[in-house]
Amino acid sequence: MPKFEPFTALRYATSGDTHITALTSPPYDVFDETVRTHYAALNTHNIVKVDYPVEADGDSRYDKAASVLQEWTTSGVLARDSSPTFSIYRMTFTDEAGRTRTTIGVVGALEVVDEGAGGVLPHERTTPKAKTDRLDLTRATRANISPIWGLSLTAGLTAALEEPGVIVAECTDEDGVHHVLERVDSAERIAKISQLVSSHPVLIADGHHRFAISRTYRDECRAHGGPHGAELTMTYVAELVQEQLSVAAIHRLYDISVDALRTALENHYSFSDAGAVTTATIAAMDTLGCLCLVSPDGSGTYLTPKENTFEGVRALDSSRLEHALSETEHSVTYQHGVNDVLLRLRNNECSAAILIRPVSLAEIRRTADTGELMPPKSTFFTPKLRTGMLMRPLDA
Repeated sequence: MPKFEPFTALRYATSGDTHITALTSPPYDVFDETVRTHYAALNTHNIVKVDYPVEADGDSRYDKAASVLQEWTTSGVLARDSSPTFSIYRMTFTDEAGRTRTTIGVVGALEVVDEGAGGVLPHERTTPKAKTDRLDLTRATRANISPIWGLSLTAGLTAALEEPGVIVAECTDEDGVHHVLERVDSAERIAKISQLVSSHPVLIADGHHRFAISRTYRDECRAHGGPHGAELTMTYVAELVQEQLSVAAIHRLYDISVDALRTALENHYSFSDAGAVTTATIAAMDTLGCLCLVSPDGSGTYLTPKENTFEGVRALDSSRLEHALSETEHSVTYQHGVNDVLLRLRNNECSAAILIRPVSLAEIRRTADTGELMPPKSTFFTPKLRTGMLMRPLDA
């Protein structure tokens, strides 16, 4: 089973005021450079200046990010904990049903294990990424700037995190989610949390590429005498139970027409009119047990799987679609949020879209138990962790 250890965190020095909203940002991969400019303007010390190096700075942008991080540390903008700690991370939000919910996890350093070695498990296949952005950033900064998201198979982890720690950072994001980070420095509690997480496998929920990059960087450090801290990587771990998960679907955008998709899918799905697509369409899909093909004008067609056409295919919308389109030449991209899908269609950024349903907890658990991977971009875990709540230098 993987090691899970406390670390001496690097945090914004708040001087008693723990609210750091203007210093934080969403994860780097859910916004573009235009939005990055917005966050950079919120505060001269916003985390995007380290976590999101801009193309305009050329090949030196990662060195510049490292210089900014060093400058902030030297000048006291950032402060290092005096001893290794865990950080409890709570997110309070309103879900799609209008209920107020709070999820609880813990941020620590998770062992970087070899692919296939067990202990840290993927839950979906990854798409190839030619860019080495995160690897270059890690090499330059010698730090984990944002955490991977892991799901623990340890029963009782949530209960062990309920007792509050010392609040060290909090913020409220654009979606109204309240993020609170609490430091845990009790040796007894640290030992208990470490033992709980390390007693069962951790399933990667979000950050497959970053974990793979952590493995590459660890191997480089082993070969060239890099920092020992590369043996582990900063990870947020929550228990794999229903109350700790909010999973949205990642919809499919295609470069081929609605008619071409209908032709490719007609042997596997029956069609029925869905009317104008809205955010309510997802709930109807769940009730009817179907997907929804969306035209550029926003009209929809329900796709109901036909019996006996998916034998041997996992009962996931993403798996079935992948199977049904396996002999049709096409390109696919991904988008969460029905309104965002409709906007991309209106802007002619794709020719057609298919809405799929969120993956159930049972299927996520099955992945952990069997090792059978989902197709790429099958799950979108929400709310997203806020970058800038803490960082992990790799020099220890």
